[in-house]
Amino acid sequence: MQNNFSIILTKTAREALLLISEIAIPNIAVFIVDENNKLVGSLTDGDIRRGLLKGLSIDDSISMFMHTNYKFFKDGEDNFDKLNTYKSLGIRFVPYIDEQNKIVRIADLDEYRSLIPVDAILMAGGKGERLKPLTDSTPKPMLKIGDKPIIVRNIERIAKYGINHFHISVRHLSEQIVEGLKECKGDNVIIDFVKEDKPLGTIGSVKLIKEFVNDSVLLMNSDILTNINFQDFYLKFIDSKSDMQVATVPYNIDVPYAIMDVNDKGDVMSFKEKPRYTYYSNAGIYLFKKELIDLIPDNIAFDATHFMETVIANNKKLISYPILGYWLDIGRIEDYYKAQEDIKHLIL
Repeated sequence: MQNNFSIILTKTAREALLLISEIAIPNIAVFIVDENNKLVGSLTDGDIRRGLLKGLSIDDSISMFMHTNYKFFKDGEDNFDKLNTYKSLGIRFVPYIDEQNKIVRIADLDEYRSLIPVDAILMAGGKGERLKPLTDSTPKPMLKIGDKPIIVRNIERIAKYGINHFHISVRHLSEQIVEGLKECKGDNVIIDFVKEDKPLGTIGSVKLIKEFVNDSVLLMNSDILTNINFQDFYLKFIDSKSDMQVATVPYNIDVPYAIMDVNDKGDVMSFKEKPRYTYYSNAGIYLFKKELIDLIPDNIAFDATHFMETVIANNKKLISYPILGYWLDIGRIEDYYKAQEDIKHLIL
């Protein structure tokens, strides 16, 4: 997409207008780059018309028509306010630029619900023992829910929140996952695979990732089907100033009898008629500061529960985020078939 929307500074307004016509999207802006491919301005057909009315020629350089106060995003920055402002102005396409002002990719704001500055990690190395025989020759993340593999659904949904740097941890039948995700890659989805040589638990392989773009990390099991609001998840993490946040799902226990509160003398102090007790279980979705990865040991099995215990032991702030919408861990055969029915009605 990047090359289709950019034009070099030495071109004329006539050539820019031809490019805008070829793109054929209303109110589109093209991005002006110099000989070093650095972004220097933006230009619309309205800018060209206004220039012509001021006496400029259609064969004049686009440098005489362009805006130099162009709109842009940068990776790693908080782009929430920019996104809302650009959308309110009716702007659809905005470039991401690097530290040298070079265009990295073009964001289509119609496709984004938000722009969350995190790297995403999807854990996809498990054997899926409880899903046999479905997983005998197919890795669990590649099992289709409806017409798409569950991991593809998760990547596509996460990408809608402006998250485009993905790290996929693989082991069992990893070649199928690498091959199956080729179609997911593009300007707005960058995938880095890390492979475990031996089982490293539910979070140990994170230590194999060499480089992160952002300061915060979203980690998720790849076999979860959910409509969690990732923007709200992120904003609570930021507003609470926590070091780590874990998504949780409510688990209710209904007692079919009256429960009495009895002291050590046997006196009944109070009672509740058929009470409901709500507990919160781990939903397999985490958000944490990148520096916490230093707490994960090298090259040994380490689970997410061990990680959270270590975070607490190091006096870091760990908070819970209850998922109020849909959540399903596709870990058993019956869950797999439930997902097949739920996906027909679920809005992700």
